[in-house]
Order: sequence, then C-alpha cells, then structure tokens
Amino acid sequence: MYKLLLVDDEEDVREGVSQEIDWEGFGFQIAAKAENGKEAWELVERLRPDLVVTDIKMPFMDGLQLAGLIREHYPATRIMILTGFDEFDYAQKAVRLDIDEYVLKPFSAVELIEGLLKVKKRMDEEAAYRENVQLLRESYEKSLPVLREVFLTSLMSANKLTRAEIMEKAREYGIKLGASAYLVATLCLDERNQEDRQLCLFAVKNIAQEYLGSSCPALLFHHNDQLVLLFLADEADNERKLYQRIQPVLEEIRRTVDKYMSFTVTIGIGTTVHDLTELAYSYENAMLALDYKAILGNNQLLFLEDVEQHTREKLRFDERKEHELVRCIKMGTYPELMTVMNELFREVEQGHVAIQEYRIYLLEIVTTILKTAKRTESESDTSQEWGGASDFLAEISTCNNLEEAKQILTLTCQKIMTRIAAGRHSSNKRLVDQAIDYTHRHYQSPDISIHRICAALHISPGYFSSLFKKETNMTFVTYLQSLRMEKAQELLRTTDLKTFEIAERVGFTDSNYFSFCFRKHVGISAKAYRNEVLEG
Repeated sequence: MYKLLLVDDEEDVREGVSQEIDWEGFGFQIAAKAENGKEAWELVERLRPDLVVTDIKMPFMDGLQLAGLIREHYPATRIMILTGFDEFDYAQKAVRLDIDEYVLKPFSAVELIEGLLKVKKRMDEEAAYRENVQLLRESYEKSLPVLREVFLTSLMSANKLTRAEIMEKAREYGIKLGASAYLVATLCLDERNQEDRQLCLFAVKNIAQEYLGSSCPALLFHHNDQLVLLFLADEADNERKLYQRIQPVLEEIRRTVDKYMSFTVTIGIGTTVHDLTELAYSYENAMLALDYKAILGNNQLLFLEDVEQHTREKLRFDERKEHELVRCIKMGTYPELMTVMNELFREVEQGHVAIQEYRIYLLEIVTTILKTAKRTESESDTSQEWGGASDFLAEISTCNNLEEAKQILTLTCQKIMTRIAAGRHSSNKRLVDQAIDYTHRHYQSPDISIHRICAALHISPGYFSSLFKKETNMTFVTYLQSLRMEKAQELLRTTDLKTFEIAERVGFTDSNYFSFCFRKHVGISAKAYRNEVLEG
C-alpha cells in the first residue's frame, strides 16, 4: 500500500477526490491532505509519502515550488499534478521537474484513476527492481566467502589468468593480494583415518587464525582436504627474511595443535615466488615438502629448501614419468617396460643422489605400481598372481643396489601386466560370449544388427567389431549369416516348412535373397539340400 498526500487549496476538490475514489482498492492510502504548498511540504518531511498529488496554483507556495523541493530532497517520491493551467510555460517547468503525471482540471474520476494507475505501475516496477537488487545483493554477500575460497583455490592450480586479471578478481572479492613476494604453506592432518576430519580442520583453522596477524599477513583457506596458508611479503622482505618471519608462527601453530588437540599436523612450506601467476608453483612445492613426511615423520615443519638439497629437476618422479609407467603396465609390452625402467633409473645411475632423495624417488615409483595394481584388480585376487603389496614392499626395502631394485620393480610390473592382460582377455571373451548368446536368441529378427547388440552390451560398434573378429576370427555379419544358414539347414532336415517359411524363421524378409545366400553358403539350393537329405 502506497502512502499518498493530497494537496489542493479548494476544500471541495480535496474532499471530493478523497471520497469518490476507492483509494485502497487501487493500492493507495491517503496519509494526509493539505490546502497549500507550505503545509504540504511540512507533511512531506514528516510522513515521507510515496506519491504527492498536488494542484499548481495555491497560496504561500505553489505546486511547482513544492515539486521542486520534493525533487531536491526526496527524489524517490512520485509527483502528480492537478491543474487547470495548461499553458506552455507551466508545461516546461513540469518537464524540468520530472513530474510523473498530470491531469487537467476539470477532470473526471476515471481520468484521475488512469493517471494514478500509470504512476502506480512505475512505482511497482521500481519496487520490484529494488527488491530484486536487494535479494541479489544479499545472495552475493552470503556467497562471498565461498566465492573467495573458490578463487583462492583456483590460484593453487595452473590457470591462464594474467596478473592483472587475478588482481581484478581479488578486488572484486575484497581480497588484498598486493605484495612483493608470495609463499604457500600447507597444513595436513597426520591421522589419515581421523574421524570428524572436517571438524578437526576447522579447529586447526581457528588456531592458525589466532597466530596470523599484521606481523605475519596470510590468507587461510581449505583446499584438497587441507589448509593452505598464502603468505604475503612486504617490500622489506627478502626470501630469507620471509622464511624467518613465518617459521616461528607456523611452529607455534604446530605446537598448539600438538598440545591441545588429540591429533597432530605436519606443515609443508614451498618456495618463494614473486608473481601471482606462479602461486601454483609454490603450492606444488609445499605439497612436495609434505611428501617427505613418509620418510622424515609427522608433526613437524618441512621446508622444501631443507629436505631437498639438490636441484629439484635433478631427480623427480614427475607426471610424465608416472603416466608412462602406468601406461606401460596397463597396455605395454615387456621390451617397452624395460625401456621405461631404464629411463626411470638413468638419472639415478648417472648422478650423485643422496640416499634420502633416492628412497623417496623409489617410494613414488612403488606407490604408482601399487595404485595401478589396485585399480586394475578383477574379481579374482590379484595378490595370488604377484605376491601382493606386503611381499613387494618387503622385497624393495631390503634390496642392496640399484640393479636389484630395478629387477624387483621390473619383475613385479611384468607379473601385474600378465594379470591385466589375462583379465582383459577374460573380459573380452565374456563380451563376445554375451554377443553370441544375444545373437542366438534374436537371429530370427530381421532387425538384428551390430548396433542393436552394441546398445544391449553398452559398447561402441567400432570396438565390438574389432573385438569380435579377434576372438572368433570372423566378422559379426559372417557369424550371423553362418548361424542363420545352420538353423535353416536344421529346419530343412526336421520340418516340412516351405522355403519362404524357413526364410522368415531365420530372419530373412526376402525368400529370394535367402535362397541366394543359402546356395552361396552350402553350395546347393535349399530344395536340393532337402532332397539330398531325404535320399540319404
């Protein structure tokens, strides 16, 4: 319901207008009436009406003066003019004052209602717009913490945003990212099977926030079931000063968790970068530092610069090596496996590698082999084929030299490859058997085809055709034709059905084409075949 102020110096006009129109029925409530502009202005300031319906010619302050004050102080208030003055100069003033509507005296109730409804329509549209904007603003503000976290996590992986684009998004989300250098640290719960993991991470986050402040500015957020700290260096920081500044803070966080919680955390610290586009590199190194806890233990700070003293590119089991090893185990040959193993150990054989570095490298290879074996397990127990993870780990941990380690890895991979190949063959044979069974049950249908069988088996026609030929040494079309001819011969031997009836029974819609195929397959016509059987 909109509040309305009615202003006219003629009492009969005021009363007539207020009584002749069902104001509430049209969505208005007459909040007050005034007989001159000065009185009306006082009411406007006190009541703040949504709409002022005013005459122009009035004592003390006319309607246009009143409209001018309203526009200056309450621009959202709508104004409707009632006047008998239709001269050009008044019209010009009304336009300048952005009057919403005017009705010329004398006017009827219908004319006044039409004007009111026009104004109300615009007021309704503005109200709906303001409501939508408010809802959007509230929704955006509620989503802002999530949007900030998603944005920050996106910076931890390789992205194509430029520094300017990153800064623009940061400003949009209210995040300060301006700094001379950046450093990423990751906090990881040490207990892998920790119950209420998210609750524990929340508790660690609260502890971390207590120690992070103006002396050590950092952004803290969740990523990949861990907590990530993004430290921002000021102009006075060099790389050494930045490490010196964050180390006591991180150590206090670790110590507090250890003291007051029922679990511990290990913190991996990456390397310093000087550009926002390189944050993923610092995060990658922080995660790499965390990998060393398998050797160095939990509940400590792991600086990559400390645990990896040699050049990082010198010995790393990177994504390319991992992909090549996994591909070879799944689909490669024994000579290809030997090539991959030689490449994996070439860097170790050629360089002076610290034993700790070599053990981690070896552990990564072993982990990849075990993960590949686990992912490719069939219904039978894979451990029966290659000894299982326990025996493998025991063997690799007791090997005495590089060559022995290489031999153990190669032999284990070869056993897993054999198992995978056998499983693949079994799976392929099972698919072909299912296709043959389907064909035996539907060969009578003229519509049977590769596409129907593939739809039933949920495989692609191209893959099926290749698989079927490899397993049966014939194409599916040849097999179907052969099956139909065998069934036709059986019907010729055991029934008195006519040739065209037999053709229909084995899936042919054209008896002539059936006769052609039968002669081609058997060497004689169907009639001759039946006679030969009867005579024999």
